Amino acid sequence: MDLDDLLALGTRIGDRLIERGETVSIADGSSGGLITTALLARPGASAYYVGGATIYTGPAAKGLIAGTVKAPKGLQGASEPWVQWLSQSICERLGTTWGIGEGGATGPDGNPYGDPAGHGWVGIHGPTCATRHVLTGDANRPQNMVAFATTALELFAEALGS
Repeated sequence: MDLDDLLALGTRIGDRLIERGETVSIADGSSGGLITTALLARPGASAYYVGGATIYTGPAAKGLIAGTVKAPKGLQGASEPWVQWLSQSICERLGTTWGIGEGGATGPDGNPYGDPAGHGWVGIHGPTCATRHVLTGDANRPQNMVAFATTALELFAEALGS
């Protein structure tokens, strides 16, 4: 999927959120705001998009969303528990129907936790909760950023039934 496809997916999700009268907030990391970009590209996005944060480091998590939801002991970035915590924390912090969390290693190298480039997780919190692992096998940073954002939005579209 390329950026145009990602934006089209964000528009379809925005339509579905308006139809359902629901809202979303985002806590993305290694996708660098592409999830938010895709959702905001649709005119009228303020009807469903409340806000978000790019949680790229521990200090960002501590300063922007920590304390909303108790973090599991030994929480490590770029993991399933990490994105579950991100998605629930941003959802509760901003009072939205849905929260999306994303984190991973975009490349060209792996992350400090030993995960290879192209490894990521996305999570959805709301009426339906879900996570998905992403493993592209690629060290291309921009392509991995798009792949992580795409996976997050595809998982969200599935949760919305669209």
